[in-house]
Amino acid sequence: MDNPFQLITDAFAADYQVNLSIQGLDGRIMLTLSNSGHVVAKRMISAEQRNDPKRLKRLVESIQFGIAIEQGHSAVAILEAMTDGDNRNLPPPQVKRHGRPAMGL
Repeated sequence: MDNPFQLITDAFAADYQVNLSIQGLDGRIMLTLSNSGHVVAKRMISAEQRNDPKRLKRLVESIQFGIAIEQGHSAVAILEAMTDGDNRNLPPPQVKRHGRPAMGL
């Protein structure tokens, strides 16, 4: 099995500062992702998640999905990209326009 700490780090290191810290004797670790000094995501990872490659992959995808949603990406587009196997890039975030209502004069 590959090193789970390295897999987690590799998944996020291109975009975020990755901090992994041991949280208890049961093997839990806290993953903290930050960008420019701001915490982007924080997730507790159990020993069971960390030691099961399938669960670890789902955890990483879940975190990536949550971050993308927070950044304004379309949930449908993200899910399509996650299930598309060729690792295509996510589309740009949708811009929400909140213009003033037109006055009927």
